[in-house]
Amino acid sequence: MRVPGVIMRGGTSKAVFFHERDLPADPAERDRFILAAYGSPDPYRRQIDGLGGATSTTSKVAVISDGRDRGVDVLYDFGQVSIDSALVDRRGNCGNISSAVGPFAVDEGLVEATDPVTIVRFLNTNTNKVIVAHVPTRDGRFHPVGDFELPGVPGTGARIQLDYVEPGGSVTGKLLPTGNVRDELEVPGLGTVEVSLVDAANPLVFVRWEALGLTGQENPEEIDADPALLGRIESVRAHAAVLSGITETPEEATHEVPSVPKLAFVGPPQDYLLSNGSPQSGEGTSLRAAMMSMGRVHRSYALTGGICTAVAAGLPGTLVNEVAGERSVPCLIGHPAGVLELSADVARQPDGTFSVPSVAGYRTARRLMEGTVLVPDELVR
Repeated sequence: MRVPGVIMRGGTSKAVFFHERDLPADPAERDRFILAAYGSPDPYRRQIDGLGGATSTTSKVAVISDGRDRGVDVLYDFGQVSIDSALVDRRGNCGNISSAVGPFAVDEGLVEATDPVTIVRFLNTNTNKVIVAHVPTRDGRFHPVGDFELPGVPGTGARIQLDYVEPGGSVTGKLLPTGNVRDELEVPGLGTVEVSLVDAANPLVFVRWEALGLTGQENPEEIDADPALLGRIESVRAHAAVLSGITETPEEATHEVPSVPKLAFVGPPQDYLLSNGSPQSGEGTSLRAAMMSMGRVHRSYALTGGICTAVAAGLPGTLVNEVAGERSVPCLIGHPAGVLELSADVARQPDGTFSVPSVAGYRTARRLMEGTVLVPDELVR
């Protein structure tokens, strides 16, 4: 099989972008094609026989189609391609890859450019949420060059603004999946763990660093190198998936839905070392955080995770709100690669509940390669 594809960097992630029309119509065949294209499953976790990058941030796929029948410019379906199992997980969205959807749509002629900024409205089919991208363009194409610096990406690029419209309840249908700003989670081997479950752009389970014996000074490599710790973290995430109503059992969460909810550690601002070894001051940040992605620590901070964190910071009573305090707006998240700034519009309703009309985030993107993806027919059919 020979299928046209484009490799795009979106934020701190990479994905192969396909037009839906070019992929097999049968869902099972489509997944087999994607898995083979990425070199998954690979028990050595290298994806050496495919295009995957052997990390959760570089093993993603985006499928794009016409969205005019749905009242938007394009439809965008995201898939997290497992590295070591035959699974394409579509239970949530990726904010980083979302930032490349607008540039892809412009360059592929799906949206007519209106220099110097082209508005692209797209629907993420995973969450059924609309995202509005403000795409810098020049001479009718996406212009990636600019002076905006994104922590976790070398150099600078053109700033792409993403407006997440009403992101609450992206997967569970509720901003607060349990109806509570805090819950007590009973986890075998750990006992009672206090958590906050919030669903905005993607569902997250927030825990304090100290709940798992951490201080917030740990770098991602230290956490990833401790299998017992990773097991405890996954146990918390899996039990939170059950409490959120995403899965029926923790085992189902681990083996079939590893992408959501994502788990984030949160704590008050503090000085710490970034992944590159340089010091990061806690002053001027709202909180110190890190999040898990497909069983490993994210090397920066996922945009959808940042959106959910900013929303949680604006919800009185959550663990995030507790550690951020009056520093909640704007929300400045100190993460392993730097600081992520987001502004969440959180509104209290007359009945005491909360709504989130919109959240704005900023990313860069770049078209890296275009060509043809090759997969033997036998691996698909």
